[in-house]
Formats: sequence, C-alpha cells, structure tokens
Amino acid sequence: MQRQVALIKQSLFDQGYLDDQFIELEELQDDANPNFVEEVAALYFKDSPRLINSIDQALERGSFDFNRLDSYMHHIGASKVKTECTMFREYCRVGNAEGCLRSFQQLKKEHAILRKKLDHYFQLARQAGPKEAARRSK
Repeated sequence: MQRQVALIKQSLFDQGYLDDQFIELEELQDDANPNFVEEVAALYFKDSPRLINSIDQALERGSFDFNRLDSYMHHIGASKVKTECTMFREYCRVGNAEGCLRSFQQLKKEHAILRKKLDHYFQLARQAGPKEAARRSK
C-alpha cells in the first residue's frame, strides 16, 4: 500500500497539482505532528472556498474592483491552481474582465480536482500507516 501512496503522490507531481512546497510541508511533519500536511491541506480547503465565493459574487455582480479581486486571488494557491491564480492576477493587472471570468472558471475546476485528488491521497496514506520520508520520487 505504501507503494500505491508513493505512486499517487508522484502522479500528483507529474500532473502539476503538487510542487516543492508540498515537500517542504512534509519535511515539517514529525512524530509529534504526524498529520501536519493533511492538517495544512484541510485548513486550505476550509479557507479557500470563502475566497472563491467572494470572487464569484464580485464577478456575478459585474464588480470588477481589480485590486480587490487580485488581493483575494493572492491567497489561493496550490501548484496547478496557482497557475490559474497567476493568470487571473495578470488579467486584473491589465483590467481584462473577460480574461478574469475565463481564468476564474478554470481555477474553480482545478480547485475541485485538487481537493478530490488530495482527499484520495490522504485517505490512502492513512490506511498505509506511517508516512514515507519526505522526498519527491524521480
């Protein structure tokens, strides 16, 4: 089962859902806090929907306060999601409302996929037992 967990993690890296920040979080995990990475992910998924909802409401109202939208987007991250955040922020910088709408729809899709994939990964990791050493497989 540990092998399956490692393969899933590598797949998340290969697909661009995880980056080196995930490894850095794993390095902070220890016996005193064995679920640190999962707890950080849980906090992210608890907070990010509020930010996404705020952006969604502003866009639905046609309220393109690009500075505020950019500020909300700055707080949403995670590798593949971060790519969409960067695009959204650039569209805000140049005042491109249509670009904001398009990239935001993609961001919501990537966010949902990330959540599903990480939920599956953490569920398997819990079943597999002790975590493997924090490193990215090559």
